[in-house]
Order: sequence, then C-alpha cells, then structure tokens
Amino acid sequence: MSALVDMELAASGRLEAGQPYPLGATWNGDGVNFALFSAIATRVELCLFDGEREVARLALPDCTDQVWHGYLPGAQPGLVYGFRVHGPHEPARGHRCNPEKLLIDPYARAFAGTFAWNDERFANGFDPGSAQPTLRGGDGVRATLKCRVVDPAYAWQGDRAPRTAWSDTVIYEVHVKGFSLTNPAVPEAQRGTYAGLAHPASIRHLLGLGVTAVELLPVHEFIDERRLVQSGLRNYWGYNSLGFFAPAARYAGGLDPICEFRDMVRHLHAAGIEVILDVVYNHTCEADDAGPTLAFRGIDNASYYRLRANGSCDDVTGCGNTLNLAHPRVLQLVMDSLRWWVSAMHVDGFRFDLATALAREDGGFDPGCAFLDALRQDPVLAGVKLIAEPWDIATCETGRFPPGIAEWNDRFRDAVRGFWLTGTTRCGEFALRLAGSSDLFRHSGRRPQASLNFVTSHDGFTLADLVAYERKHNEANGQSNADGNNDNRSNHCGIEGTTTDPAVHALRGRLQRAMLATLLLAQGVPMLTAGDELGRTQGGNNNAYCQDNAVSWVDWTRTDTALCNFAASLIELRRRHPALRRVNWFDGSPSPLGERDIAWLWRDGAEMTREQWEDAANRCFGFRLGRKNLQEAALLVLINAGAKEIEFTLPLAPGGAWELQLDSAQPELPRPGAGVTMPSCTVPARALLILSSAPVSS
Repeated sequence: MSALVDMELAASGRLEAGQPYPLGATWNGDGVNFALFSAIATRVELCLFDGEREVARLALPDCTDQVWHGYLPGAQPGLVYGFRVHGPHEPARGHRCNPEKLLIDPYARAFAGTFAWNDERFANGFDPGSAQPTLRGGDGVRATLKCRVVDPAYAWQGDRAPRTAWSDTVIYEVHVKGFSLTNPAVPEAQRGTYAGLAHPASIRHLLGLGVTAVELLPVHEFIDERRLVQSGLRNYWGYNSLGFFAPAARYAGGLDPICEFRDMVRHLHAAGIEVILDVVYNHTCEADDAGPTLAFRGIDNASYYRLRANGSCDDVTGCGNTLNLAHPRVLQLVMDSLRWWVSAMHVDGFRFDLATALAREDGGFDPGCAFLDALRQDPVLAGVKLIAEPWDIATCETGRFPPGIAEWNDRFRDAVRGFWLTGTTRCGEFALRLAGSSDLFRHSGRRPQASLNFVTSHDGFTLADLVAYERKHNEANGQSNADGNNDNRSNHCGIEGTTTDPAVHALRGRLQRAMLATLLLAQGVPMLTAGDELGRTQGGNNNAYCQDNAVSWVDWTRTDTALCNFAASLIELRRRHPALRRVNWFDGSPSPLGERDIAWLWRDGAEMTREQWEDAANRCFGFRLGRKNLQEAALLVLINAGAKEIEFTLPLAPGGAWELQLDSAQPELPRPGAGVTMPSCTVPARALLILSSAPVSS
C-alpha cells in the first residue's frame, strides 16, 4: 500500500478538492482524481484498501453539479478503492442509499479481489409485516469486488483498424472462452482466454473460414447470479454486467485483463479481422428491487434506473431492471464507455443487446431518442460499426432504427427456417429476405447492409440442432424446461435427437448446407455463429446461458470438416462475386450491359407471375443477377425446398454456358469446370444451386 499512496496523507483524512471531470479515477502522473455522480448523496466517502483490508475512509471534499470529487496526491496506478454513499433511504421515492455497503465506481477500468454471494451483498431486507424494504447492515468487504486505478498507456505497435466495408463484412459471433477451451492446437494455459482467441491456431481457423470480424459475447466485467451459483451453474453468456469499462478478468488467464485484451485486438487486427463487442447497457447485475446493492442502486437508484411511480424497477429487459438512458448522466456513462473501448481498447464496433430498451423515452421506443442521436453524431464512434438488437421483452422494432445503425434481422431468421424446415414461409417472403429486406430497411437513405442476417445466434438452437430437435431440451438449466423459446421453427427430420440412421444424417446435412448457402448469398451482412460450421450441438438446449461446460464450448475433437469447407467456399464465393454483396438496392433497372440487376424466374425460365408468387404450394424458384461490366460473371441461383427434384429451364448464359459453382445437396464442392447441360438443369430436393456464366478472377 505504501507504494501506491502516501499513507500519512491517507491517515490525515485530507483530500484536495480535485475536479468534477472526468468521472471515475484518473491518474495524471502525480496523483489520482476521483469523481462520482450522485444527485441525492449527502456525503461520499472514498475507501482505500491494502488487499482486503480497508485502511482509510476519506470524505470527498467537494461537489460540483451533482458530481462529488477529490484528488489524492501521490496515488498511483494499482491503488484499490471503493465508495460509500450517504443519502436518503426512501424506497417509495426510489432512493436506496446505505453507507454500510461498499460500492464500486461505475467508471472502474479494472477490479481487484473476488466476489462471493452472501446476505451482506444486499442493502435491503424485507420486513414480513411491511411491503417496504428496510436497511440491512453488514459490510462484507472481504467478499466483494473493489476498483483498481489503472495506467491507460499501452504500446500499440502501429496497430491499425481493418475498417472493412459493410458490404464486404462477414461476422462470426463467438464466445471468448468457449471458442478455444478445447482446442489442442492452443497452449493449455491460453485456452479459454483472450490470448486463446488471438492464438495463431485460432486466427488460422478464422482466416480459413473467411470471416472478417468477430463479434464477442459480452466481455464487460460481470458476475454470476446467486441462483445459478447455488445451483452449481454459472452465467456463461455474460449478459449480467457490473462494469462497463473493464474487460472481464475471467478471460485473462490470470494476467492483466486490459493488457491481454489489447494484445488480442492487436493480433486480430494484424490478421485483418475486426473486433465487435456485444454490449449490455440495457440492465445491470443488480437485478430487481430485491437484488444486491453493488454500485448504481446505492449511488443514485432513481437516476440510474427506470422506475415506476411507486419507486420499483421498470423492467423491460427480463433481468429485473432497466438502465435509464433518458437521464443525461446515465447517457454520459454509456457514451463514455463506448468511447473508451474505441479510443483506449481499439475495438471496431458494438452490437447493442436489447437496443430498444436503450432507445426508450417516456412514450416508449423513439428512433429520435437522445441515445441514438448521441451515437450518430459522436466523432469517436463515427468510423465503427453499430448494430442493434431491435427488440426487448415489451416490443420488437425491426427496421425502425435510424441510418448508420444496422439491425439483427429476425424476419430473415424466421423466413429461412420457415422456408427450408417447416414449409411455413412462401417463396415471396423468402425472396424478399434474400434481396435485403427492403420492406424493413429501405428508408431514410439506408442500404441493404442495414440488414444483419442470421439463421442462428448464441440464443437458440445451433445449426445442427435446428435439424435434430423439434422440442427444446433445457432441463439442465434448472428451470423445469420452462425457459427458452418454444417457437424454434426447427425440423428433426423424423427422429428427435441423435441417430445412426444414414438417411436422416444425409437429410440433416443437406438442410444445414441449404441454410448456410441462403445466409451467405443473401443481400445484407451475414453473421455465422461460432461452431455452426463445425457441426456443434448443444444437445437440444436452446437457452444455454448458464452452461459453462461441454454443452456450450466448441468441441475441437469432433468437427465436421466437410461442412466447414462448404461454409468457407460459400464465403469465398461471396467475396469473388460483387453481385452477392451489392451496396445498393435492386430496382430492376438495366446495367450498362443491358442486363437487369435481378430477374426472378419460374421453373420454365420465364419471369414469375403474381399468381406463381402467391402459390402457397410452390417450393421452387430462381433468380438471375446481372453484371455491371464484362469482368463480372452473371449468376443464376436455383432454389428447391420441396421433397422432389425439379427440372428447371435455364435462361441463356453470357458466353453460351453456365458453370456449376455450388450444389448444396452435395457435401463436396463441384469439380472445376463442371458445366450444366442446356437447356435445362435438375435441381435436387431441398437444395440450392449456384451457377455462373464464366469463372471470375479473384
């Protein structure tokens, strides 16, 4: 402790006034400035620690514009601290101060110590004779996290962001731990860590597959819910944030989390791979009104959270509380966090979990809310990718976000599953999704890349499980199989779960390849879920948020090499053909070569009529993509989701012949130069064919 702060100064209880900005703990080379927002505090104490022992408790000497602040000369990076906030305890008005509880700094860049659940984590008890919570005593500082002052300096060694264009982007949604934990090619000490994701073996797989960006499941510091811990489970996904500036220490392999995270980013950037973070600003780990008091609740509950008239939490997230981004200081917290991750950690974008909860004003979801306006005008965020999950538990607003923000397209997911697996999606709906979902996103100058397309994600069945299970199997989650979505739009191909039947295996493989082909050939931005290309299964668990075990981890000892090669070939095909990743919408206009940008075809080779589009029994159609110049190939895509093969009359090909590029009915790729007999082509059942007019140079 003596190396980190002047002990005599600490013992004297004297702090200099310091500054109200920036918020958090800021080292300036000579000492540390502390600043904490609370609109209701009557006194704020800075607590200093030597290990787990509290050695000083100093009152912040000044308060400017509701920010309490003080400066500690001589303090250095590594200093461990926390706060105690004195103020009103009036739950009916939303105020829940309790100075007996040590609170973390919402701006903490790093944490010290370990967290353990006990009753002292809770600032409120409940008197059986009263509906109102009462103050609960007890400190428990030995079993809670403290904050650690950091030195933000880092040698980036010329790191440069890849800045991949949206139209060239292929996203890979991945869990830091689960991706490398069982990979024998990664050194054991690095498996399941930031270093493991950045290991050459991991990067080789990403580059071989052809993805351009990894989207990391939450890496903000988070805790495991008490219920899970008591059941022997953990919060694997990480949607339970405690610190919005600190990388989770559990993925750092015992090293400095900030340094190891930055090393990961630097190595991925050197390979041309962007890093996008899945961020959870819609709620915190403090849960509902009966939840723990760890930070925000004890600092200023009524400012940080959306509350009802009776002072209780307004929960539109399903997690007990909702952060109140309509409050300027909470909005500032989120924006400061985003800027920190871009400027200090060099990340390339963000996917906002339950983004509609962030965009709520008093009247509900508002595309012109303060948060979305702040995102779009911020100069630090101007060059990064912004992605919204456009729903929360109260509303779905797909397509309603403003320009500059892409959206997870749930309508694409449902249409692809419905077309290939359940027969509930008609050709017209399916074609609309293939063409970029213009009905949702073609407004306000938005382009097809506003649609982030996916068939699976971390939440739900894996690709392999979509064709192996019709019912969820979540018994291991400890909720009597009541959790998870019941609307999976899956097809077990005749047998629920595992089987040795070769015909079922063949059908399942064919359907997986058809859905992968649809994803990678559709207009918009495709997102793969890590492990889908390897045949990863969760045994039918469609809500594996608490399964930090083999259920969720990528199993590198059992991989479907043929499926992985197929996925890689699709991504390469997408890269080679600009018509598959158009910047602008289809409008039927001719190119300089006189070819229409897209023509939708019936099986006789003629353009489809309205009656054919509306035929609910039809499961087959095709489309031709035109060329902008002679260096491009014309593409012909033939689709048959029916149970029988269909003969398809081919239109004339530029140069006189079509060449088969891909047949999703086959696990192997077609041999180079595989022609197609004119004037017709047999389209196998439950398959997608891609033909080109001529080979295209890279």
